[in-house]
Amino acid sequence: MLYILAGVVSVLFLVADQITKWYVASNFTLTETRPLINGVIDLTYVHNTGGAWGLMEGYTLVLIALTLFIMIICIAMLMKEGFKSKLLFFSVCLIISGGIGNMIDRIFRGGNVVDFIHLHFMPTFPVFNIADCAVCIGAGLLLCYFIVDMIKDYKTRRENEASIHSPSGKNDIK
Repeated sequence: MLYILAGVVSVLFLVADQITKWYVASNFTLTETRPLINGVIDLTYVHNTGGAWGLMEGYTLVLIALTLFIMIICIAMLMKEGFKSKLLFFSVCLIISGGIGNMIDRIFRGGNVVDFIHLHFMPTFPVFNIADCAVCIGAGLLLCYFIVDMIKDYKTRRENEASIHSPSGKNDIK
């Protein structure tokens, strides 16, 4: 059931991303700002030809290739391990969803990704979009997965070491 939910949430992120980008691009002039929640969040229509924080600006083909590479790694992770862990599955689905959302822009908007969410209370923080949110949430969950996985591996090794060196003097290798 959770796998279906992860798929639905990922599709909803992608659809919300594309609808909001379409809305902003259709109803705002470039660089126009309108408050969404006064003093908290503004909608500011900008084009980003780079990656996060504008890195690699103008290298659209490299960014598309990099996104494809990351998505291939994510799909490989899903095929190898994805159904063993709900957290891994959910995180990778979000990363893929966000990657697709921004890749659609890069391909169909001449290398421009539509960004519009501006945190008014953090004026120097880059403007971003819903696809960026999906990638960041997915990456955060993926980091949590790896941390939890490392802790499980550590505990398993400790238990195995303890059973090998049991007080009975027997090797209890499982």
